[in-house]
Amino acid sequence: MNFLVENWYLFATALVSGGLLIWPILTQGTTAGVKVSTADAVQLINRERAVLIDISEPAQYAAGHAAGSRSVPLASLEASRDLPKNKSLPLVVVCPNGSRAPRAVAVLKKLGFENARALAGGLDAWRAANLPVEKTA
Repeated sequence: MNFLVENWYLFATALVSGGLLIWPILTQGTTAGVKVSTADAVQLINRERAVLIDISEPAQYAAGHAAGSRSVPLASLEASRDLPKNKSLPLVVVCPNGSRAPRAVAVLKKLGFENARALAGGLDAWRAANLPVEKTA
């Protein structure tokens, strides 16, 4: 017991370092399966006929969007008729930088689209991967 009292800082350090090692595992569970890389998104599109949903505002969408994506602004996501009828289809949600897409995935899952995922890094990552981008007039 005397050893514990005299070396309390060693035990505190061990607890803190253990907690820091476990933290990513604990927080990963809350977002597991929510984000996909550009390579994974392309595989989903090619193998499972995933649908790209761009949640950018109309002006942002017109300035540039992933080729073949559907424009469904985040504000009108719940009432949109542009979402696929087949709720089992994989959806990849794209926004300009990947920050709003996880919120849209949560809304889509609430609507019954259990196979919805956010594109990590958004359109910026899509462009960085040299994937096709379109502009509308």
